[in-house]
Amino acid sequence: MIPSPPFLCVITDEALCPVTLAEQALKGGAAMIQLRHKTASGSQLFSWAVEISKRCHQYHALCIINDRVDIALASSADGVHLGQQDMPASTARKLLGKMAIIGVSASSPDEARLAEQEGADYIGFGHIYPTASKVKEFSPVGVEALRKTAAIVSLPIIAIGGITIENSASLISCGASGVAVISAVSKANDPSKAAHELLCAIQGREA
Repeated sequence: MIPSPPFLCVITDEALCPVTLAEQALKGGAAMIQLRHKTASGSQLFSWAVEISKRCHQYHALCIINDRVDIALASSADGVHLGQQDMPASTARKLLGKMAIIGVSASSPDEARLAEQEGADYIGFGHIYPTASKVKEFSPVGVEALRKTAAIVSLPIIAIGGITIENSASLISCGASGVAVISAVSKANDPSKAAHELLCAIQGREA
């Protein structure tokens, strides 16, 4: 089940140990951890996935695997996050079963609507603002695209891309159910504190 909004998703940073970062983010209140590492071997991803999934369940949070349906299935993670170049959500559903959580990246209302039709459980929408965490082939979509997408799909939307404590709350008011970050937590001196402060910001309470 998708966490109650507004919630924080922390995506692992390839420059850091994913398990350590996940533990710190969970202590700070993250409700979802996405294991993302484009260059790690399958065996390494599996090992990380098992450990992160274990920690997520201790904190009653979700462990989502980026791209790799096989790793999600083998590690008993909660689900998978698929990009536009990955297999359709409907195919992933057949492999993972009806209880798995399947997220799909979208950068336009049309992509989000298609993901909903394919049976996705949530949309990862962005990038909203400029970001240095990932190489992007297109410009930031901005908050207005988020607002338009939230108006036409019924799925929870997780906003991503260039999100900070200062701009995070406005994304919730535009229709996002949660926000996903990498560097805002991973590059902080105290990742646990950074996660806590982000969560407080989107929930509209003092840190």
